[in-house]
Amino acid sequence: MSETNRIEYKREFSKKVDLEKEVIAFLNYPEGGEIYIGINADKTIYGVSNLDETMLKIKDSIKNNIQPSCLGLFDIIALEKEKKNVIKIIVSSGTEKPYYKRRKGMTPEGSFVRIGSASEPMTQKMIDELFAKRTRNSIGKIIAPVQDLNFEQLHIYYQEKKKPLNKQFQKNLELATTDNAFNYVAYLLADTNNMSFKVAKYKGIDRIHLSETNEYGYQSLIKACKSVLDKIDIENKTQTLITAKDRKDKRLWNTIALKEAIINAFVHNDYTREAPPKFEIFSDRIEITSTGSLPNGLSEEEFFEGFSIPRNKELIRIFKDLELVEQLGSGIPRIIAHYSEESFKFSDNFLRITLPKSFIDEKATEHVTEQVDPSSTPQVPLKLTPVTDLVTDPVTDPVTDLVTEAKKQVTEQVTEHVRNLIRVMDKDYSISELMRLFKLTHKPNFRNNYLNPALEGQFIELTIPDKPKSSKQKYRLTQKGKSIKK
Repeated sequence: MSETNRIEYKREFSKKVDLEKEVIAFLNYPEGGEIYIGINADKTIYGVSNLDETMLKIKDSIKNNIQPSCLGLFDIIALEKEKKNVIKIIVSSGTEKPYYKRRKGMTPEGSFVRIGSASEPMTQKMIDELFAKRTRNSIGKIIAPVQDLNFEQLHIYYQEKKKPLNKQFQKNLELATTDNAFNYVAYLLADTNNMSFKVAKYKGIDRIHLSETNEYGYQSLIKACKSVLDKIDIENKTQTLITAKDRKDKRLWNTIALKEAIINAFVHNDYTREAPPKFEIFSDRIEITSTGSLPNGLSEEEFFEGFSIPRNKELIRIFKDLELVEQLGSGIPRIIAHYSEESFKFSDNFLRITLPKSFIDEKATEHVTEQVDPSSTPQVPLKLTPVTDLVTDPVTDPVTDLVTEAKKQVTEQVTEHVRNLIRVMDKDYSISELMRLFKLTHKPNFRNNYLNPALEGQFIELTIPDKPKSSKQKYRLTQKGKSIKK
């Protein structure tokens, strides 16, 4: 891939390379960017010697020589290309533009922006306009309502990762305002605060019948996040379907996507409104709602492509230190890999992620045994459904009937929803047309329960297979589907 408006190559890291200029240009650019060290502009790979030492020097250079602080806005990772070590620097678009070289100040000599595939000096007019728009209402600038704060829990978490905090941790983690008072970041991470996080569980698909409420609050944000992760992991039960040929295990929600959705809600929530994210479990889905919609300057398209404008860069940095976040911009693509973009709903004040439950085989629901994941609690003994409960004809041999039925389930894989879908299809249909036939409005559930199983079973197919996300995409029965329909 050649150099672009978002990609920059550098053969080496040395005093001759103005790396700070490139980082500043991406910080001031609406989409951020990536810098590769060890690759020449002609894409020849030279690699990097002394990898760890070079990565440390790069981090110190960015940390100490760029203003305002961009901690939490960049990530440095090691890659291997053609058996050579390469360094990748991921830079997010900053929220406190303009960024500039500390020694040059907020001047055209110190401020840069990405224009095409080059980093160019900003004009004084551009600098003044960006400064006038700078976000001042951030949790790093808000003074904590309480100043008598303790951080024993935070020390323990850093110690567990073998990253003990020193006496300067308050400054290093940006827990203070310019007046040396604790800021709202410190308040959220302190052992005691007034922020409560709730996990609600309902009996049905609406909020009418609340069956359980768990509250994890008034403690360090890190501890609250871990508590919510543990609770929802217990709710994410493992389904087991045993057939004559094999055993299928599947959790109700994809574990990677679910974890990313929860952590995203914690680190990107708009805490300036003093409203925490909420987590709700229904009989058919999980809804995770965080306060604040997309950051200014970030479109939905950019959001889904993994571009990142961290709302709370201080929290991002700490969550990354504690290995709760892997690298900048990786969370949303991880969720999209398992759930559709329709799972996200944006409003002026909130962002909601809806993750529908998935089932192994809805036709065999009564034969499914739910088990708590052994990693979270002691394993529950597997309960096998008695053979006699599965036999429909008492005259015939029970074992023969069980094997026959199991083979039928494995080979056909036709759930009741898929059968109904096949039954109504007599031409090419768009997803909207199919949903109207079933009088359904929730697209993620329709995809999960009807469309995707039918596609996986090869009962239906795309009319435009080369462009699965085309707006003109429709669905039609395959020969296999037509045979089932007959």
